Amino acid sequence: MFRKQSRRAPEGYFRWEAAGLRWLAAADGAPVVEVVDVSDDHLDLKRLAGTAPTSRTAEAFGRALAITHDAGADAFGCPPQGWHGDGYFGPLEQPIQLDLDPTDSWGEFYADQRLRPIAQRCVDAGALSAGDGALLEQLAERVAAGEFDTDDVPARVHGDLWSGNLMWTEQGAVLIDPAAHGGHREYDLAMLALFGTPHLDRIVAAYDEAHPLADGWRDRVALHQLFPLAVHALLFGSGYAAQTMAAARRYR
Repeated sequence: MFRKQSRRAPEGYFRWEAAGLRWLAAADGAPVVEVVDVSDDHLDLKRLAGTAPTSRTAEAFGRALAITHDAGADAFGCPPQGWHGDGYFGPLEQPIQLDLDPTDSWGEFYADQRLRPIAQRCVDAGALSAGDGALLEQLAERVAAGEFDTDDVPARVHGDLWSGNLMWTEQGAVLIDPAAHGGHREYDLAMLALFGTPHLDRIVAAYDEAHPLADGWRDRVALHQLFPLAVHALLFGSGYAAQTMAAARRYR
């Protein structure tokens, strides 16, 4: 067993994470770490033994992730089953609140519950300039208007799928530490690309075979990466601010 515990974690954090893990596991797609027990102050998980990633494991994960996404969600921005209210995103001891308000369109959800709130927080904290915030607001207006929407229905997404939240084991690649919600399938794939994931090309190719991605998905990768980049700028400093604005300027 592996225990996650912290006195600095916000109220409800561990139950939020447990609900997300169970919701993802219910999709019968990508393997998910097993929840053993959860309480207000800790989360017990089945201990995993890591191993080196392989192209075969990566391909199997890509196909399985498509199944997880295809299990769907009630709406963009909806919380995982068994959880009510907002969630959390980011490191255990300093997560930010994750707005979860069911919304009809992805563009409206991403603009109003991701881009605008994190841009304002970054400007207020001095992580981004007022000019940066204005540029992000202009982009958010276009996103909210549906300029980047696809025909994809809400997917059951992990929500924080950077490479550190994908555990490679003998049984396959296993999902850990989610911020699960109803979102866009391209978001999880964009997060896998953000900080580098082994055999990413194999993961994406296998995913695309299982569920073909919408035309132009590569052009939207940086757009999906904007939110996690801005969170990193807020929490970890100016180096990420430059990356955030470089991604935003791609859509000027």
